Amino acid sequence: MSKQKHIFDPDYVVPPGATLLETIESLGLTQKELAQRMGRPLKTINEIIKGVAAITADTALQLEKVTGIPASFWNNAEANYQERLARLKEAEAIQKQIDWLQSFSYAKMATLKLVPEASKKEKKVSNLLHFFGVAGPSQWENTYTELQGAAREANTTKSELGDLSAWLRAGEIMAQRKQCEIYSASKFRDALKEVRALTRKNPVDAWPKVVDLCAAAGVAVVLIPELPKTHVFGFTRWLTPSKALIQLSLRYKTDDMLWFTFFHEAAHILLHGKKDVFIEFRGVDNEKEQEANQWAANFLINPSDWATFLEKLPAKPSKSAITKFARSHDVADGIALGRLQHREKRISPSRYNELKHKLEIKWSGIL
Repeated sequence: MSKQKHIFDPDYVVPPGATLLETIESLGLTQKELAQRMGRPLKTINEIIKGVAAITADTALQLEKVTGIPASFWNNAEANYQERLARLKEAEAIQKQIDWLQSFSYAKMATLKLVPEASKKEKKVSNLLHFFGVAGPSQWENTYTELQGAAREANTTKSELGDLSAWLRAGEIMAQRKQCEIYSASKFRDALKEVRALTRKNPVDAWPKVVDLCAAAGVAVVLIPELPKTHVFGFTRWLTPSKALIQLSLRYKTDDMLWFTFFHEAAHILLHGKKDVFIEFRGVDNEKEQEANQWAANFLINPSDWATFLEKLPAKPSKSAITKFARSHDVADGIALGRLQHREKRISPSRYNELKHKLEIKWSGIL
């Protein structure tokens, strides 16, 4: 037989003055006599009993002498009363914040273990506030104002600030938990060279090593599944002057997109300012994004080697020609194939996709 826990959570609060009144009555004292013994105005004692005035530390010491009950008891009673008052006020405020829930795909967030499951709307609001680490919706909006600008710059109407901010917050939480060395550009470049060689492996096997290599250079790398309204591929920002964040979604289904996006984000860290925030959506095209694209492409495959390869490539490239080039240059087959499909338009997007690894990286949540 299962036991159910019932939590007593009344919608009212009893001031410690009520306990004080019971105490003095049991001692045979009137409020006037208590005031005299404590050397306090009768009005003050009356206000304490009614919950209008607070029991201060000095008052608690005086009560200890008169009633024999430790000052710590009265101090704790007052603290608990004030906390309970604040929680009741907060509950009233949350009732007015229910509409805020519409900005989020809460059920999906719970499925991904970003927030606890909840049935009551009030509890969902409370969970979201704790998740974001903010006091209320207005503070949440102020905190993520910079994202609104970044989303506008991306010229996307598909992404909504609610789910986007939740996705970004999840990455921030994971990055804060990841121990990283102080950022070093030279160490990060060296790490990227090792990561480039790892692209030949299945991402499932390679990813833990990728994360560790970058952490040793001061860059936290996290993978967070996308939320329904985000349509985002990657995100880069500096958490502190000595710690950067690369956040990738699992929106893409194959390793070529994962690797290219990773190196694209890495380029932002190496090439651009620490105050910049980059949110990657499909179709985003500005000077810094173009620079990151070009850097990633050149880092993965030497431009002159690629040009030579294209010159010798027949009109109908064979699968073996692609794998031979990729393996001789120590990059994933899918990277070379993806470039031929999407950048060069030399191969149909539906051909040779068996050369790519499908992404099957498991997600365990942050709770």
